[in-house]
Amino acid sequence: MGKKIIVPDMHCEKCVARITNSLDGINIKANIDLQAKTVEIADETQFQRAFDEIYELGFSPEGSDE
Repeated sequence: MGKKIIVPDMHCEKCVARITNSLDGINIKANIDLQAKTVEIADETQFQRAFDEIYELGFSPEGSDE
């Protein structure tokens, strides 16, 4: 299990697609759960990079210890 980023302002499938496409573009694999508003990063060493990328997209990511 990877480390999760909470994205409280991820509201729709378009948001999921934007985050997915952006992370794919920098070779970060993630499992996105729209209902839980989480992005799980498979490779924990990529957590900060993914967090920053989501922030740059205009979202308000929050870290998680899960």
